[in-house]
Amino acid sequence: MLTDAVSTTDRQLHAELYTKMLQIRLFEQKAAELFRAGRLPGFLHSSLGQEAVPVGVCSCLRTDDYIISTHRGHGDIIAKGAKLDRMMAELFAKKTGYCHAKGGSMHIADFSIGVLGAMGIVGSGLPIAAGAGLSARVRRSGQVVVAFFGDGASNQGTFHEAINLASIWDLPVVFVCQNNLYAMSTPKRYNMKVERVSDRAVAYGIPGQSVDGNDILAVRKVTAAAVDRARAGKGPSLLECVTYRHTGHFIGEPGDYRSKGEVEEWMLKDPVHLFRSSMLSHGWATEDHIRAIETNVQREMEAAVAFAEASPEPELDEAGEGLFAGVWEE
Repeated sequence: MLTDAVSTTDRQLHAELYTKMLQIRLFEQKAAELFRAGRLPGFLHSSLGQEAVPVGVCSCLRTDDYIISTHRGHGDIIAKGAKLDRMMAELFAKKTGYCHAKGGSMHIADFSIGVLGAMGIVGSGLPIAAGAGLSARVRRSGQVVVAFFGDGASNQGTFHEAINLASIWDLPVVFVCQNNLYAMSTPKRYNMKVERVSDRAVAYGIPGQSVDGNDILAVRKVTAAAVDRARAGKGPSLLECVTYRHTGHFIGEPGDYRSKGEVEEWMLKDPVHLFRSSMLSHGWATEDHIRAIETNVQREMEAAVAFAEASPEPELDEAGEGLFAGVWEE
């Protein structure tokens, strides 16, 4: 039941957070289903199980703030405000997709909502985030940049170069590691001597903090502080959100390098189920309200697939459109 101690604002916020997490969950589930059925081209890297991180982070951002994502970027992009129908159309390689069938699963971008792009090469988005942060500082726009990356990317040179540059110039960048414990099939303990990715922040004189990446409110709390710091001109922060992907590295990869017991243990920490339970136990929503949200998101997902399926294929003479700034002449 709802209690008087819970404000309308709190109820609305938590409903929005749950809605966004559910959008990501259902989108990833449907995309995996379609991919296994041979209806989507290319590769598909799912963020199932990691929903609390991008939603918690992006709930602290303005529309004009920027994010850079990764090959596992659907959740990040949806959390920043992307529409499910255009996302699905891009996966179907249709003309109505965000990148008009030129991006596919791993390279979706939409500057109008601050999505600078998802990068297929591990760690490649980090220097771009620093560049976007420099742009925001020079323009005095008050914008903040979030760079999403995985634990594997924190062992790349681009990670250290980007954070070093951001730290010495006090750039408004929040580096967010979605640590799902595996770099493809390699466990973190095999390729990293430090206990936490956030421990590396000390080498650059910036704040570093680790948090339960399956607790959306904990993610939101540490992100809010980092975003406020960046927007105030005090420089970057390094956040590590410890979470777990429910699938293999990509859809179709069995993930049998993980023990059954490990997977089952993490499934009990499912962020969507945990937050649903919290909403009920704290009086943030009733069961009827939650079911209404779930019904609405399910309908939205069905409409997205129908939109993608009905959308036209791109024409061959459109292949060169949108690739160059200005007019391209042969």
